[in-house]
Amino acid sequence: MTTPAERYKHFLETLSPERLSDLDGIATADVCFKDPFNDVRGVDAMRAVFEHMYRELGEVRFQVRRMLSDGDTCLLEWRFDSTLRGQPWTFDGMSIVEFAPDGLVRSHIDHWDAAGAFYERLPVIGWLLSRIRRKVGVRHR
Repeated sequence: MTTPAERYKHFLETLSPERLSDLDGIATADVCFKDPFNDVRGVDAMRAVFEHMYRELGEVRFQVRRMLSDGDTCLLEWRFDSTLRGQPWTFDGMSIVEFAPDGLVRSHIDHWDAAGAFYERLPVIGWLLSRIRRKVGVRHR
């Protein structure tokens, strides 16, 4: 028997624009979705976040590297692969996923380094953030 966590892991690993309609059978109507750029409620709003991602990036791949689950909560450690402005874009992140009693996703909260993975790639602000990171970071000798 497949657990809700295993079912959701499979959904993320096989995510595509064509599969976004599957969210209706995977998430609650009032699902909460949060990442460094979005904080939305509702399955339609969550779907809109993914639709926007595909419009901006094209092909996207999530590879779940580790999954820990205690029944109603699941932690997913993943790698994101895509392209941004024609350049490969890869970063690691983690999702905290909570399930409703019926096994549907009621909350999905992503954690990843938006400064290092995104903002530092932008022309002006990227240079500034990289410089700040070097200033405040510990220097290894």
